Amino acid sequence: MDPILVVDRVSKSFGSLRAVDDVSLSVEEGEIFGIAGPNGSGKSTLFNIITSIPFPADSGRVVFEGREIQRMRPNRVCRFGLARTFQKETSFDTLSTLDNVILGSTYGRGTDDSAESRKQAGETLEFVGIGTDQFERPAAELSVFDKKRLMIASAIVTEPRVLLLDEPASGLTKPEIDETIDLIRRLNQSGVTLLVIEHVLPLLLTVSARLLVLNHGSELVTGTPDDVIRDPHVVEAYLGSRARHD
Repeated sequence: MDPILVVDRVSKSFGSLRAVDDVSLSVEEGEIFGIAGPNGSGKSTLFNIITSIPFPADSGRVVFEGREIQRMRPNRVCRFGLARTFQKETSFDTLSTLDNVILGSTYGRGTDDSAESRKQAGETLEFVGIGTDQFERPAAELSVFDKKRLMIASAIVTEPRVLLLDEPASGLTKPEIDETIDLIRRLNQSGVTLLVIEHVLPLLLTVSARLLVLNHGSELVTGTPDDVIRDPHVVEAYLGSRARHD
């Protein structure tokens, strides 16, 4: 069976800065694929060019379910079945929690039935762990954890085949990270393939079948979590060259 998502030698530059440099990866259907790397290594830029939000790659191909999508508009990419979240909690703060997810259903999935959108939005919020008592609360009043869950709900209400999560655990407490791990697993068990960027390495090591580590915009190593964390190049990228000799 062909991979559900193939990223083939993509690159992106900003002036003289090569933010992503000839990166390739393939993700199998049903897999949780982790992406790690030091700050500034190109992780979020890679998500940006996979989804064309806010910009496509300068070169290379993105193939989703056998079809090239690197020239598609972002709304078409979403309706085709690929959704994402962002590193910073993103919501329409003046709207209610429920209305944020209804927007995702209406514009991300093209749902015309307002009653169906409302029902779907409520079920999705409950799935991510936000109770009915929060539905009418303005998004601006939510905690960081609930804003992250709201962002995930707004993405998964579009019914993606592949979901890209950009640092879903950043800024969270240990119990909240544990709940996020549980949510990622439940999403995967429901049939969603996931790509996860995270600095919280215990989360990536727990949920990922494979890990890609980026450094300075390039692939450093790809492999199983156990192999990756023992790779001397990864140790050096995170801890510096002295760590290899201490």
